[in-house]
Amino acid sequence: MGLKNKNIGLIGTGKMGSSLIRGILKSNIVDSSNVYASDIYNQSLENLQNELGINVSNDNKQTVMNSDIIILAVKPQVIRKVIAGFKDEMTEDKLVISIAAGVPISEIEDELNSGSKLIRVMPNIAATVGESSSAICPGGNTTNEDVENALEIFKTVGTARVVSEYLMDAFTGVSGSGPAYIFPVIEAMADGAVYEGLDRKNALTFAAQTVLGAAKLVLETDSHPAELKDMVTSPGGTTIRGFHELEEHGIRSAFMDAVIESSKRSRELGK
Repeated sequence: MGLKNKNIGLIGTGKMGSSLIRGILKSNIVDSSNVYASDIYNQSLENLQNELGINVSNDNKQTVMNSDIIILAVKPQVIRKVIAGFKDEMTEDKLVISIAAGVPISEIEDELNSGSKLIRVMPNIAATVGESSSAICPGGNTTNEDVENALEIFKTVGTARVVSEYLMDAFTGVSGSGPAYIFPVIEAMADGAVYEGLDRKNALTFAAQTVLGAAKLVLETDSHPAELKDMVTSPGGTTIRGFHELEEHGIRSAFMDAVIESSKRSRELGK
């Protein structure tokens, strides 16, 4: 059936919530008149209403009553209080999507009415520029249509795939924390270029675009990274010299260990 006749509500209009609203409208999956948003911050709501023409309110109950799909874009520490505030307006036909980091499906389902439909989603910071990687975990009462609707929503801000909830910690390690590992790489590559004489602005632009281009090659050619690396690496050339230096400093094990340790910490925080 798709989302065309659905109303989508967002509770919380911070960076992630507002990015989702912009992605949804930019992709034309629903009209602005079908989007509802609520928050405690009036300025954020006014800005979104003026910019995008959506429906806004300070009352979460209104958002829930008017929406078929409710996205909880709130901090983990307040999610129980937020749910308690609109619980009486929930009906079994409504779908709740939570993007509260680290809060498992079972804990949110305990707060909702019995039989409520819930999907847990973890996007990452790149949603703010439409390039998120989002993991989607359906709860027990959801339908295939619910899952497809969630995928359609989160694909408006990047890529989205369904994973089992027990893999959320691994996702946190590679995609939730992952952007933070790449920023120093871009900075370091730019520093190297500055050392060799490029000005800082051009060095950063070239380094960032190089990382972006490499990622698109992996995603759009469906080639293994090793195959793409070999395409660039000529015998006795510049790339193999640089790659040898990276291997000398243990680049592979360093990145693997970063993902593994982040995943471990995610499991610790979830206990």
